[in-house]
Amino acid sequence: MDLPEFAIEARGLTKTYAATKTTPEMKALKGIDLAVPRGSIFGLLGPNGAGKSTFINILAGLCRKTSGTVKIWGRDIDERPRDARAAIGVVPQEIAADPFFTPRESLDVAAGMYAVPASERRTDELLSALGLADKANAYVRQLSGGMKRRLMVAKAMVHNPPVLILDEPTAGVDVELRRQLWAYVLELNRRGVTIVLTTHYLEEAQELCDEIAIVSRGQVVACEPTTTLLRRMDTRHVLVTPEEPVTAAPTLPGFETKLIKAGGFSVGYRTGQSSVEQVLAAIRAAGLHIKDISTEDPDLEDVFVSLTSEAT
Repeated sequence: MDLPEFAIEARGLTKTYAATKTTPEMKALKGIDLAVPRGSIFGLLGPNGAGKSTFINILAGLCRKTSGTVKIWGRDIDERPRDARAAIGVVPQEIAADPFFTPRESLDVAAGMYAVPASERRTDELLSALGLADKANAYVRQLSGGMKRRLMVAKAMVHNPPVLILDEPTAGVDVELRRQLWAYVLELNRRGVTIVLTTHYLEEAQELCDEIAIVSRGQVVACEPTTTLLRRMDTRHVLVTPEEPVTAAPTLPGFETKLIKAGGFSVGYRTGQSSVEQVLAAIRAAGLHIKDISTEDPDLEDVFVSLTSEAT
């Protein structure tokens, strides 16, 4: 069988929650079009209530779509629901593990639910890969929050799915555990697993993702390679340390200035309208002497705020 071009493909996907006695009708998804390239690390970002969880729940078979089509690994979720779900592993935001099972038992039960034969189970391999080998026979209730989070990743991988969805996987995880988790995820990706990531840590998405979709109010407001997305913002900043510290940002005609720590200030300019040389000339014209300067490019947070505020 030929491998699909897209690991996940959604076209015209909508979800409307019916009105109740206490809440009006709510359109959670308003015609989502998304195509996640096979083998990529794909970021799905958006503010709370944007529709990310609804989208993931539809993929996982936990929520019925209102209209549109969805394919996972080339398998339509309506025509081949069992095959579609077998192609995906989901690590939910909430930790869901039986506290009276051991990690080994949890993985074996999960593998059994996917009808993985005992001879093909990778329980010990997964426990070792996620740093849980020494806790294999401890009760889940005895694990730390970070360990439980890693157990959730292992449970999602018991059936060796080609697509893995990570919904806020590093929430509440310390720096060292986060590093270990990403090392394993990157290794999975190198083996060909497509990763879909939702996170509120935008620096993680910027560093890890090949492509990013930003969702706001149930609609996709951007879906581009990460480098292309970052180029959307043409504002740059020059960070200036003057010879004599300032207590207020100087007024420079044509530029936005802001006081920063240690008596310095930043100067914002648009690359299509001005240059660093023009910024420096304005600073000198104001009678200030420069001790040191550096430039700062926009990051994903700037793009995220710009796009989601435009969508409101």
